[in-house]
Amino acid sequence: MAKATTSRKNEEKTRGGRLFAPGNPGRPKGSRNKTTLALEALLDGEAEAITRKAVEMALAGDSVALRMVMDRIMPPRKDRPVMFTLPKLETAGDAVKATAALAEAVANGDITPGEAGELAKLVDGFTKAVELHEIQQRLDKLEAAQGQK
Repeated sequence: MAKATTSRKNEEKTRGGRLFAPGNPGRPKGSRNKTTLALEALLDGEAEAITRKAVEMALAGDSVALRMVMDRIMPPRKDRPVMFTLPKLETAGDAVKATAALAEAVANGDITPGEAGELAKLVDGFTKAVELHEIQQRLDKLEAAQGQK
């Protein structure tokens, strides 16, 4: 059933008959979840002792505790530098050479397909920027020529 507008200005009536102002902002900024607040109150002042115990368990050979401690000390990296020399990009035509170089590097096992995919996004973004710049230059020339007539 569709929403029916009530006679009250700037309010809408839902199926259940409850009135809501349009654009309900939701939870106020800075408000916290009750569960989060309860957990923070429970752990207040105990974080150091819990951390110490987790480290002790890890040192004693508990693999789950060891993994947890290591994840906090040195979390897995999401990105890493890619040791690949991308051909110089100056024109849209250079993107073809760069893409070919990426494909060759993947084929040789120098970089992973995922790394090549991320670098290809970079090449694609460059190509789009060059194309937009060229279109803008053409448009400027056409407008200048039109203005002279």
